[in-house]
Amino acid sequence: MKDLMKKPEITLVSKGDALKILQVTGMPDTLMPKHYSTKEAVVTVLEGRAIMDIDGAEYVLNPCDSLLIPARQVHTLLIVSKLKALVVMPGDAIIEFIS
Repeated sequence: MKDLMKKPEITLVSKGDALKILQVTGMPDTLMPKHYSTKEAVVTVLEGRAIMDIDGAEYVLNPCDSLLIPARQVHTLLIVSKLKALVVMPGDAIIEFIS
C-alpha cells in the first residue's frame, strides 16, 4: 500500500549565486503528492527507481536518468525502490504542494 501521508525527504545540499541543489530520498511506495516548482528544474536519479507523472505522462526514472521539469508544471513522484536523487533549480525557485 502506498504511504500517501509520507513525503520523500528533501534536503538542501548546496546553494550558489544562481542555482541550488536539493537531495530527494525516500522509501518504496512513498508518493510525493501533486506539486510544482516556480522555476524549471532538473531531477537526476542517483539510486533507486521512481515514476514521475507530469500532466498524465509517466516517466520511469532509473539510476543516471535525468528529466527536465518545466516551471509550474504539476507533477507527482512515486518511489518504486529506495530513492536518492538530486534536483537542480534556480536559487529562488520554490516547491509548492497542492492541497
